[in-house]
Amino acid sequence: MAKKSAKDRMSNEINAGSMADIAFLLLIFFLVTTTIVEDKGVLVRLPPWSEEPPEVLKFKTRNVYSILVNANNDLLVRGEPTRLEDLKEGVMEFIMNPNRREDYAESSVDAIVSLKNDRGTKYETYLAVYNEVTAAYNTLNDREAQRRFGKDYDNLTIEQKKQVRELIPKKLSEAEPSNFGEE
Repeated sequence: MAKKSAKDRMSNEINAGSMADIAFLLLIFFLVTTTIVEDKGVLVRLPPWSEEPPEVLKFKTRNVYSILVNANNDLLVRGEPTRLEDLKEGVMEFIMNPNRREDYAESSVDAIVSLKNDRGTKYETYLAVYNEVTAAYNTLNDREAQRRFGKDYDNLTIEQKKQVRELIPKKLSEAEPSNFGEE
């Protein structure tokens, strides 16, 4: 029998058979414990899907507050150029119509805000306009909650919030965007 040399005795091997198991367990651990951040966009409740074409509704022009954002990111409200900073107050005045103007909404329940943008509109501009309209509704809800219940809208019960929403329903209509520079 051959003698083993000192060199043969020194070669120690590392058993790597369980390394794959350990790597797999670590992979599973990190997959399970990692949270994935979801992108958040505009939270809008969409109507249920239907195969039938939508019913065509006719509205009085005075009850529709039309907002158009063109390809140059210019804001037109009812055909008149408007600054973004003036939009919130304009929407609130239109909905509540405190001076009983003939060209503004008959009541807050009948008021509809129509938003249409061009495909060339910047997303930031669209979001800014959408946020101003939403801020107008939120401010009106807070005012009505303070008037009726003496509390902010966020601090109301579900039933109280429902009562406020019945008085000032958020009716925001978003039209299909037009092609670049069409309007």
